[in-house]
Amino acid sequence: MPARRPRTRRFRIMDTRTIRDVLAALRRGEIDEDAALEALRTLPFEDLGFAKVDHHRSLRTGLPEVIYGAGKTPEQVLAIAESVVARDTPLLATRCDAAVLEALARRFPDGRVVETARAFVREGASRPHRGRVLVMTAGTTDIPVAEEAAVTAELFGCAVDRLFDVGVAGVHRLTAHRGRIDAADVLVVVAGMEGALASVVAGMVRAPVVAVPTSVGYGASFGGLAALLGMMTSCAAGVTVVNIDNGFGAGCAAALIVERAAIIARRAPRPGEDA
Repeated sequence: MPARRPRTRRFRIMDTRTIRDVLAALRRGEIDEDAALEALRTLPFEDLGFAKVDHHRSLRTGLPEVIYGAGKTPEQVLAIAESVVARDTPLLATRCDAAVLEALARRFPDGRVVETARAFVREGASRPHRGRVLVMTAGTTDIPVAEEAAVTAELFGCAVDRLFDVGVAGVHRLTAHRGRIDAADVLVVVAGMEGALASVVAGMVRAPVVAVPTSVGYGASFGGLAALLGMMTSCAAGVTVVNIDNGFGAGCAAALIVERAAIIARRAPRPGEDA
């Protein structure tokens, strides 16, 4: 009787769970060594010539490869996006112009364009949303940067709330939402001008505050430099500051904080157990 031939399986998104699945399938004889090697073939990166798509990033850092759309042609962005989507990895393309967004929407009709953030988002393999991230802005003009932070954190597994236009020029607008502020596990505070909102919020809460300076403001704001320096020299302790207009970086920071908190919670002993 001929030996049973191992079945073929598809392994897509490359994270620690997938590595374990590949090894387990190989051990059970469900796949052979060639199939296991094929599953891991693009583990480090995939060379497209003009770009090297880092499929290993999620395994290393917990955050997948993301496309920075500015300066790339629609064809380049589509090629990278197809490589990402082929492995059921969440797709996020940021800072995209209208032509790139249109091309992505045509190619991936199950994704969505977030015009305010100039971003395109497509969910990959399903994942639970956990943690509470509150993304807030000082003014309405800060919303595009805030939306970039919000869609990033959402795609990377966070439950996100939004609170806009609560700057210090009318601080009663902020205090009116004290319950939502106190309920957040991480707060992303987006502000231009002098960037004072981050200090005020950080002085109110016991949660991490990620401050995002924006290039909103009149001449002496120096394209966001005044807000950046104000946030970096905040008298409130523990404020983390990202680069000017870097909503994506703030969303990543919030997602990593939430993910690390979940890991710590899983390590904590249950009632009646020894630490």
